[in-house]
Amino acid sequence: MLLVVEIGNTTTSFAVFDSQTCLEVTKTQTSNLSDRQSVFLLITRLRETFPALRDAVFCSVVPGLNESVYSVLAEFLGGRIIRVSSAMRLPFRLHYDSPEAFGADRIALCAHGFLSYPGEAVIALDIGTAITVDVLSSEGEYLGGHIVPGLDLMARALHEHTAQLPLVNIGQPGALVGFSTAECIRNGIVWSCVSGIEGVVRKISSWLQEERQEKRIRVVATGGSAPLIVSMLDITTELDEIAVLRGTRYLFEFNTDSSL
Repeated sequence: MLLVVEIGNTTTSFAVFDSQTCLEVTKTQTSNLSDRQSVFLLITRLRETFPALRDAVFCSVVPGLNESVYSVLAEFLGGRIIRVSSAMRLPFRLHYDSPEAFGADRIALCAHGFLSYPGEAVIALDIGTAITVDVLSSEGEYLGGHIVPGLDLMARALHEHTAQLPLVNIGQPGALVGFSTAECIRNGIVWSCVSGIEGVVRKISSWLQEERQEKRIRVVATGGSAPLIVSMLDITTELDEIAVLRGTRYLFEFNTDSSL
């Protein structure tokens, strides 16, 4: 039994795993983590439901919360507490100019890709507050990636850096083009994201085939906006909304099981 915590810029997920099976996922706003009592109550409820819960692993992209979250987990669970970072033992080979700057969520997603699709190159998409693209070879070598603003950040940037454009909620466009300012913003952001991802994935796939001689390529997507975007893509994409949680769980196992 393992508590897996994914701390994102906007949302934090608490998941309970029994081996590889996810039993429950509870989500809260990341801003709530600054309130120690809120975290305590959430963990208390999980412990009441799952009394065997002792160990925990957390994956965080908000460094300012790491120390407090670690202390709460250690105090109220009492077992092994591990934080995902580039300094831990990784199942893939990470080539990055500053490994410590490589996001914990990207590490976990790459670990999930390596574990889930052996013998295949993986293009891993995390479509959330930011959109990240990370590429792994079939031999588990990190080959590079992209980072761009997510859909909500694009909408906010248009509103905050113009005099008249409104802040628009992002959702499924009703058509390809819009007939109001709000529709034009919404449709423009969503369809440019869809087209951009399709174009990037196709270019990376061609590069993997021609330059790296990869024969099997898997595209996997996760993140808060992934269900919307994946539903509109013209490329085959595996949607896994808890891929980062799965990868985080695997990294705990990989770093505590001496047989691996």
